[in-house]
Amino acid sequence: MARTRRPVVAGWFTDDTVPEEEFRLLGTRCTACASVFFPREDELCRNPGCPGDGELAEVPLSPRGRVWSYTDGRYRPPAPYVSDPDAPWEPYTLVAVELAAEAMVVLGQAAPGVRPADLAVGTEVEVVPGVLNEDDLHTWTTWNWRPVARDEREETS
Repeated sequence: MARTRRPVVAGWFTDDTVPEEEFRLLGTRCTACASVFFPREDELCRNPGCPGDGELAEVPLSPRGRVWSYTDGRYRPPAPYVSDPDAPWEPYTLVAVELAAEAMVVLGQAAPGVRPADLAVGTEVEVVPGVLNEDDLHTWTTWNWRPVARDEREETS
């Protein structure tokens, strides 16, 4: 039986079946003050300086940013984190990425195979679809950050 693909959090990123270059995180922008929020805000603007009366419109966030900080996760987190205690623990890399256009930092896991040694503060990275977990019924999708290939960096410089 095929697993159903399900986002870990609905509405936080585009469907992962789109071409990889079209995959985006989804935030919201206040039409009154232009503040951008991720995770998305659907009720009211969180900017205390907002003049009010704006609407919150969904916006795709920048597909690329620069590493602001990073670390590795070498231990299984305690509850309420859910994981199979019988499965071997796989270390992972966490990356905080600065999106300059949105003036924000977004946290996420690095793509599989990306280690802390592959990163440095300021490294250009891009958002790509990822898989957080699989069970008997579902493939739980998420986003990952991966370094931009050197030839792609040179093209955009």
